[in-house]
Amino acid sequence: QVQLVESGGGLVQAGGSLRLSCAASGRTFSSYSMGWFRQAPGKEREFVATISWSGFSTFYADSVKGRFTISRDNAENTVYLQMNSLKPEDTALYYCAARPGSFSDYAPKYDYWGQGTQVTVSS
Repeated sequence: QVQLVESGGGLVQAGGSLRLSCAASGRTFSSYSMGWFRQAPGKEREFVATISWSGFSTFYADSVKGRFTISRDNAENTVYLQMNSLKPEDTALYYCAARPGSFSDYAPKYDYWGQGTQVTVSS
């Protein structure tokens, strides 16, 4: 069982930066691949970024590539999402998720989800 708690969301102007954190409980965090997803009002949940259990492999949605960076600290049981050059269309509720095994951009493959943290980007 893994419990996930996101933090770091907020209101920022376009062009600004935020760093989201996702703290995980459990002693097996390092065996889970992690992902970030987001959901804007009236839209479906969409993939943002994912990272392998080791941290060596990452994959991004085209919409955030070059602006967002996913990373993890297995000693601290935490995964991060550094978001730079934010745009109004990045406004959404951001979720982190965990799954055992290989990383994935497909939300149904994830077993555990946090409650989300709101990111709002003003123009």
